[in-house]
Amino acid sequence: MPQKPNTLKKIAIYTMGAISGIALSIGVQSFAAEPKSERNLPIQSLRTMAEVYGQIKANYVNTESDEKLLENAMKGMVAGLDPHSEYMNKKGYAELQESTSGEFGGLGMEIGSEDSFIKIIAPIEDTPAERAGIKSGDLIVKINSESTRGMTTTEAVKKMRGKPGTKITLTLSRKDSTKPIVINLTRAIIKVKSVRHHLLENGYGYIRVSQFQERTVPAVAEAVSALTRENGAPLKGMVLDLRDDPGGLLNGAVGVSAVFLKSDDVVVSTKGRDNKPSMLLKAQPEDYILSAGADPLADLPPEIKKMPVTVLINSGSASASEIVAGALQDHKRAVIVGTRSFGKGSVQSVIPLSNGGAVKITTALYYTPNDRSIQATGIVPDVEVADKNRTFESREADLKGHIGNPLGNDEVKGGLVDDNHAKAEEKKDKDKKDDEDLSSRRKPNPEKDDQLRKALELLKQPAQWQKSLGLAAKKPAPKKKKSDNDD
Repeated sequence: MPQKPNTLKKIAIYTMGAISGIALSIGVQSFAAEPKSERNLPIQSLRTMAEVYGQIKANYVNTESDEKLLENAMKGMVAGLDPHSEYMNKKGYAELQESTSGEFGGLGMEIGSEDSFIKIIAPIEDTPAERAGIKSGDLIVKINSESTRGMTTTEAVKKMRGKPGTKITLTLSRKDSTKPIVINLTRAIIKVKSVRHHLLENGYGYIRVSQFQERTVPAVAEAVSALTRENGAPLKGMVLDLRDDPGGLLNGAVGVSAVFLKSDDVVVSTKGRDNKPSMLLKAQPEDYILSAGADPLADLPPEIKKMPVTVLINSGSASASEIVAGALQDHKRAVIVGTRSFGKGSVQSVIPLSNGGAVKITTALYYTPNDRSIQATGIVPDVEVADKNRTFESREADLKGHIGNPLGNDEVKGGLVDDNHAKAEEKKDKDKKDDEDLSSRRKPNPEKDDQLRKALELLKQPAQWQKSLGLAAKKPAPKKKKSDNDD
């Protein structure tokens, strides 16, 4: 029988890495047998599959084991569903579980697949990948000397991981570069510090969330308290920076939203097969505390629930970060500033199998409090401010085989950014700008960050902030642009 919503809430996967491979939460989900009314198995298709299997066994130039052929068939069956679904054998599943511990030897980036290659969704802050200049939208065409064509994300993760201090070479393809980019990196223990904070100026705080992890919610609460103490008085406004945050744990997104919302406010809901509601999460402790313990948000200063908030997003903001932005936007608690987000509005569940492996499959889609779907559309900022250092944007709608928007909304692809500012700059200044952009995320500087400057200006002008709330809902739908993927 179908899972009841409350039961599903407890056992569903509290997921959301933007894309598979680096950060994902794991749980167990059971399924009842299909009703007898379901259509019978397609016998002819099964016969054809057996025939293909027989031809390989009889005629293929190399002798392949039955186990390898059947595993490849299972990989293809699941991978053909959408870009985020994947079959993992026992070893692959063990490696995925290891990656959720929050500490591992690797490079530090969220990856997906596009056109049979491995695609960078976002480098994780303060990791070898980010420091080497890897960017959102880059395609990894080679890992050391091996082509990534046809490689799964799990296989790519396995090859890029290794002992800290060991070397690896990645060959990248970048849309605004005419030649392949070869980058030499040194693996390191990836300890992602998901929350940073800074007092921009008297009365105005800044919190950066780079990824949603187990400790993100208490870390944000600690950041709010620290900023209040540093300010010496209640804060007047807050900037929440979710740019290039690829996602993470769903309960982390609910908890960060709960910092600014009332406890009975809806944060996110999900709908599964046949558009049936499966989960409803509110800004209440039972929906963001995974294990027993005190509420990490219990001692927040009361003004945090009412002060003006601005949220920074861009095309690297995906999944859990889109949930936060959508919830605060729908409840008119924050003005969203920046550029349209990635558009990953699907839920992946990792389901263990009897052979010790697992399948990671899409089981539901997310909806904002106003019943908007993020899928392949993203969150539209209320106040759009371009990033002049960003020359290429990648989004969910660019991924081959992605699930369409269930509400029929226009999908928005990425592509080259038409940036007049960048064109006017001298090429010799490019590396310097990249360094400034990187350092600005570590120590935010409104003078060098147009998006942050606008977010701060809105906080300091309460009337303009109020006027900007919900502006995205009043904007006309964008005209569909012809992209590199269109014919």
